[in-house]
Amino acid sequence: MSSQRTAFAVPVAELAAALLARQEVIPRAQAIANEVAELLPDTAIAVYVVVDQENPAWTAKATSGEITVSEEVDFEAGVLGALAEKRSLLVFEAGKKLQREMYAHLDIRRRVVALAYVPLIANDTLVGAIELVQCAQTFPDAMLTAVNEIADLAAPAIAAALSYEGERNSNLQSISRVAQMYDLEKVFNSTLEMEELLGTIATKFQEVMNVQAVNLWMVNGDVLELMESAGPDPTIPVGTVQAEGEGIAGGISENGEPVLIDDPQDERLQNRNQGVQEGSGVFSIVAAPLLEHENLVGVVEAVNRLDGAPFDEDDQFLLTNICETASNALHNASLLQAERKVEILQALVQVSGEITSTLNLDRVLEAVVNRPGAVIPYEQAAIALEQRGRLQLKSVSGRTEINPGDVEMKRLKDMLEWASISDEEIFVTQRDDKIDSDREETRAKFEEYFSQTGRHAFFSLPLADDDGRVGILAFESSDPDFLTPAHIEMIHILAGQATVALRNASLYKEVPLISVLEPLLEKKRKFLALEKRRRTLFIAITVAVVLILTFVPIPMRVDGAAAVAPAHLAQIRPQFGGVVNKVYVHEGQHVEAGDLLADLADWNYRDALAAAQAKYAIANAEMNRALAANDGTEAGIQHAQVAYWAAEVDRARQRLEATHLRTPIAGWVTTPRVEDMVGTQLSPGDRFAEVADTSRSTVDVAIDEEEVNLLHRGRWGDVKLDAFPMRTFQGTVEVVSPTSEASADSRIFYARLAIPNHDGLLRAGMQGRAKISAGWHPVGYVLFRRIGMWAYGKLWSWFGWW
Repeated sequence: MSSQRTAFAVPVAELAAALLARQEVIPRAQAIANEVAELLPDTAIAVYVVVDQENPAWTAKATSGEITVSEEVDFEAGVLGALAEKRSLLVFEAGKKLQREMYAHLDIRRRVVALAYVPLIANDTLVGAIELVQCAQTFPDAMLTAVNEIADLAAPAIAAALSYEGERNSNLQSISRVAQMYDLEKVFNSTLEMEELLGTIATKFQEVMNVQAVNLWMVNGDVLELMESAGPDPTIPVGTVQAEGEGIAGGISENGEPVLIDDPQDERLQNRNQGVQEGSGVFSIVAAPLLEHENLVGVVEAVNRLDGAPFDEDDQFLLTNICETASNALHNASLLQAERKVEILQALVQVSGEITSTLNLDRVLEAVVNRPGAVIPYEQAAIALEQRGRLQLKSVSGRTEINPGDVEMKRLKDMLEWASISDEEIFVTQRDDKIDSDREETRAKFEEYFSQTGRHAFFSLPLADDDGRVGILAFESSDPDFLTPAHIEMIHILAGQATVALRNASLYKEVPLISVLEPLLEKKRKFLALEKRRRTLFIAITVAVVLILTFVPIPMRVDGAAAVAPAHLAQIRPQFGGVVNKVYVHEGQHVEAGDLLADLADWNYRDALAAAQAKYAIANAEMNRALAANDGTEAGIQHAQVAYWAAEVDRARQRLEATHLRTPIAGWVTTPRVEDMVGTQLSPGDRFAEVADTSRSTVDVAIDEEEVNLLHRGRWGDVKLDAFPMRTFQGTVEVVSPTSEASADSRIFYARLAIPNHDGLLRAGMQGRAKISAGWHPVGYVLFRRIGMWAYGKLWSWFGWW
């Protein structure tokens, strides 16, 4: 026996050092398995650990040798179950005592000869076991003794590792919870929109708690209303209302204490699951209040853990903590809502003050459709009024005038006429190409209207009082959620005030000449309200202004668009056809009168001149011969021939001279690329070149027909051209056109100014503005002439007796 002890001696120091060098369970278990495997060759080793003492199970943490084990084995099953019961060394050898069912958790291909199980007990607690599998021989007693010695060291090492990992996991869980809380706070505080925040709270609570559903109840007056739900909860729909003490949420609103229900047979859960299909109801629930400065603002319910286990106190603690974070976010969102309500009330007060302080119908209409835009995010508002049994579109936001022929306005008017048929308000929205309406006719109409306008929301309500309908008010937006309950409440109040204001303004407008008398009466009231000294000063200033306007003369000028034209333009055209033989000038060259510009091919004309000269010489010789012979008859005939051919010679010489193209005036060649005309065939009258005389230019000034009677020949004028913005050209009026030309909606006359142009700066086509002197006239005439003429024309069109 002493030799066997020596053979299976355990290196305690080395094993203890190896265990101390590792803190986690798996490395220590593997060190234990390796140490046991060295005691007897061909022995397969498995080390099991009981991780959770409250819910014990055998968990394989390390193996050595040719063996595969199940990751987790039932605590009470097979040989491991027997070890858990006896808590002492168990040895099984081949025979009746060792059957395959006993080690079904092992995946081993060979025949097992012996099994041994050594418990790992620390402080009377079973923390694990060492499993030995031998397929060649039984276990020597000395070896089992050595394994027990190893177990004595392994048990506290495994227990310490379990404690370390439990503490580490707890710390990691705490860090994870802190991170989750930070993430929740960050997400909740990322928005101040109450509706969006409610959905975010429900969704995040569901993710953090890993539950089937989360219900968010909010205080609405004296009751709790289910405002938001994340996940399926068939026991209660969104919109459900519970009074104080009614249901789970109502009970919390009564006492403010959190609720944990982990028993499916609880009466409260039984009542809640009534009418719900079996297996889909609530089997566990935890709920906590949302408190704001110790005042209840809502209740959060978490329904059914996804792992199937009931909720515990840790879940209740977590829910209570995250409810505090949600309460802070809800408080901030409620502050924003309160601020918006204040803004809405302020806007409503301003609009109400504006529409009730005037009887001007246009001002009332403009205020109603434009002023609410400060707090209501609509894109278009419109009012149509009942007039003589017909609906008339009177005002549209952002428009000073309404064009009845405008397609958009006609479409809007048709929609308001359709909406005015109903005595109730209409609110139609479109989300994802789906029209929110119960009537097929309404869906079809708004599907077409929204597709044409690009908007997705239409809200209208009638304007009516005890005397009947006044009109209809409508708001439109491309955002289907542009109206909140607070906005709709404001619109209802505004509609009531607008109805009264529109009724009064309409009646006031029917008073005869009120549109003329109202401004005068208002001015008179303001004037009489002034102090006497200020009234006297005002009268003195008015008299002085009238005298200045009547008797003080100032120069008057009329202006108009100006365009430069050449004073003299010569067209160089051949008298007879021919081919251009040579060109002597180029574009932009200055020429004098009579300068040769080009030659045409002249051989035909030279030939004709030579022939005519020959004929002339022959006729002259024949005439001299007849005279020498004293033949008077023949001499007379030849004299006629001489005269004829002399005329032909002159004619041929003129035609030959016409082949030389000369300029009749001095000026500048303006024809582009005139030198490229060589070889061009010209017909009689074809244009060869242009020569412009720019020594003196003319400027045509467009004058309105209302001012043409102020201009006369000889008036001086100043011209500013776009090409020379820093220089003023002066000239005199040569002529005012006797006929007019159409220009847009009016007619214009042209006054022609002659301007010296010795330096050649003015070129045809330049544009600018010109001002022409119209003499000296009183200040009032200069300033108010147009207004006076317009007023005179209106009065004459109305009365026409002078």
